[in-house]
Amino acid sequence: MIITRSPLRISLGGGGTDLPSYYREHGGFVLSAAIDKYVYITLHETFQPEFLIKYSATEIVQTVDEIKHPIIREALRMVPVSAPHLEIVSLSDIPAGTGLGSSGSFTVALLRALHTLNKEFVPRQVLAEQACRIEIDILGEPIGKQDQYISSFGGITAFEFRQDGGVDVAPLQISTETLYNLEDNLLLFFTGFTRSASAILSEQDQKTRGGDSVMIEHLHQIKQFGRQSKSALEQGDLRRFAAIMHEHWERKKYRSKSMTNSVIDEFYQLARANGAIGGKLIGAGGGGFLMLYTEDKTRLRHALREAGLREVRMRFDFEGTQLVTRS
Repeated sequence: MIITRSPLRISLGGGGTDLPSYYREHGGFVLSAAIDKYVYITLHETFQPEFLIKYSATEIVQTVDEIKHPIIREALRMVPVSAPHLEIVSLSDIPAGTGLGSSGSFTVALLRALHTLNKEFVPRQVLAEQACRIEIDILGEPIGKQDQYISSFGGITAFEFRQDGGVDVAPLQISTETLYNLEDNLLLFFTGFTRSASAILSEQDQKTRGGDSVMIEHLHQIKQFGRQSKSALEQGDLRRFAAIMHEHWERKKYRSKSMTNSVIDEFYQLARANGAIGGKLIGAGGGGFLMLYTEDKTRLRHALREAGLREVRMRFDFEGTQLVTRS
């Protein structure tokens, strides 16, 4: 039996500039952080000559080509395994559609498990690129690269997405005190809404490919916010980081009509009235988690719990994708 895990993530700045439609023309920049919430993949060789696959559905098939789950099917095509009898099970600490990059984490964890089954060592950069190839190039999802990369590398990490398709990876140079304060003062609350990132990102992708000057200028500004966030964190100026995050969210809402709704806007206004210096929806928007920075955690927690929001406590993950066990 093989068990792997890959962390979910929060985007700290620059999200959306990691789509090929943007970075191939202008270069992208994203600051992302892995958190201690995970997607797990279990591989188990069984006696029956079949693939038994369990996720939100269950599949029992004889061949790879019969597998309906697109990522599992394409991962097995990319990394063929000799075992004819295989059970694949996926579990997640947080459900999909909540803005924490679960699809990228799932793909990276699955690839890590398949390579382990084949007794192959694969560097983190290669794992991330293979996951991107499956989701973006083969399956044609209008998504970016940050999820696969941060899931593979972990930590609080800056990614430069070059026009030639390469990705430069640089861990954030942040003091221990700043790290602990950031971890303590960033709170995550589930809005109650789930959504498909692809549906929202496809609008951005289409406009960018079409040369929409408003969208492109917007992404230029988001990229600049990402760089400013990196600088603020490395200087230990967390209030400045929170203010940038607030301005980022105010601008981000104009990217798509599906970015927010009246209920989410009310939650955010309530948070701002109860100690949140800044915040934003994590991921593509439309639902998922509100990430908020505050120096008055008790007050903010009480207000949002009273409003019916559920908090998810988190810490940063500095390990990235890992082999949990092999037996």
